[in-house]
Amino acid sequence: MFVLHLEIVRSDEIISLEAQEHLSFFSTLLDKFEINSLLKHQDDNRDVILNIHPGAGGKESEDWAFMLFRMYKRWIDKNNCTMKILNYHDGDENGLKDVAIEIHGTNVYGNLKSERGVHRLVRISPFDSNSKRHTSFASVFIYPLIEDDINILINEKDIKIDTYRASGAGGQHVNKTDSAVRITHLPTGIVCQCQNQRSQLKNKNIALKILKSKLYEQKVNESSLEQDKLNSLKKNISWGSQIRSYVFHPYQLVKDHRTKHETSNIDYVLDGDINKFIRKYLLLNMEKNE
Repeated sequence: MFVLHLEIVRSDEIISLEAQEHLSFFSTLLDKFEINSLLKHQDDNRDVILNIHPGAGGKESEDWAFMLFRMYKRWIDKNNCTMKILNYHDGDENGLKDVAIEIHGTNVYGNLKSERGVHRLVRISPFDSNSKRHTSFASVFIYPLIEDDINILINEKDIKIDTYRASGAGGQHVNKTDSAVRITHLPTGIVCQCQNQRSQLKNKNIALKILKSKLYEQKVNESSLEQDKLNSLKKNISWGSQIRSYVFHPYQLVKDHRTKHETSNIDYVLDGDINKFIRKYLLLNMEKNE
C-alpha cells in the first residue's frame, strides 16, 4: 500500500512538472503573439543591423559590450533568427571595441528597436584585484536593414574612404594588407567601418550597407524628437542616459528605466530572455500613441 502511494505521488509530481513546462511554453508563445500584434510601424517587419559600442572605461566597458553581444546572440537563437557578423573589432585585452551584426527573422526590427540606447552594468569587477564595485556602460544601436525596395542614394563626393591595416583577432590574413575600410559620410558625420573580410572591396561594400541603413533611419526620424534623443545618447554613453541597468552587486536586479519593468533573475536576462522587456516597451509606446 505504501509503495503504491509513493508511485501515485511520484506520478503526480511528473504530471505537475509536465504541466508547468507546457504552461511555460504556451505563455512564451502568447507573449510572442502579443508582441507581434503590437508591431504597426512600416519598418517593424524588416531585418536589422545591430551595433554595440563600449563606453569609457577600457577593458571593463569592453567586457560589458561583449556580454551584451552574447545576450543578443542567445536571443537570436531562442527566437529562431539568424545572424551574420559584418564587423567585429576585439578589445585591447578582452571583450570588444565594436561589433555590427546583421539579423534576419520575423519582425526583428519591431522587436529589437526597444534595445536601442545605453545599457549600464554594476558589478564587482573581475579585473580589479581589490574586488571593488565598478559601473560600466555600452551603447546599442538598431538600424532597419535596407534592401532593394528602398533607394538610398550616396554621392561619391559626400563620402571619404580611408583604408588601414586590420587589427585584433580574425586570422593573420587580415593584417598583411590595408584591407580594412572606414567610410565617413561628410554631410552627416556618420562613420562606418569594416575589417573582417580579406578583400578591401568586400569590406567597402559592407561598410556602405551599414551606412545606407543608418542614413535611412535618420531620414525616417529626421523630424522626430526621438532622433534628438538618439543623437544625445550617441554623445553621452554615461550616467543618466541609460535605458536599462543590470546590477550584480550589492543585489541582483535588471531594471528598464523607461517602462519600470524589472526582474531579479539577471542570469535569465543575460541568457537572452528579454522578450518581457520588449513587450513592456511596446505596450508603453502603444499607450503613448493612443
